[in-house]
Amino acid sequence: MERILIVTTAPAEAVEPLLDAISSAGGGAIGAYTHCAFTNPGTGRFKPSAEAKPHIGAKEQINAVDEVRIETFCSREAAKTVVAAIRAAHPYEEPVIYLLPLLGEDDL
Repeated sequence: MERILIVTTAPAEAVEPLLDAISSAGGGAIGAYTHCAFTNPGTGRFKPSAEAKPHIGAKEQINAVDEVRIETFCSREAAKTVVAAIRAAHPYEEPVIYLLPLLGEDDL
């Protein structure tokens, strides 16, 4: 099964709701385990335009906010559904979501 690595960042209070959404959409599962992810704190940086509606931070200023990086995965078939679930659950107007294909052990 071809799998996709999914990476996004969010404020700490959004991590659990995002993992619930990802799990409900078919992501982050290994055998009998769900909500599988690696999280790491960091600093998100961005500058919203005057037209933006930022969840956090000030318009027309460079902002630095505490965020959590979430790394999880899903099957290629579930990727669109998982990304849609992330967008629906994410507090940010424009969440950054990275999708990277993963090699399986059989590909080595």
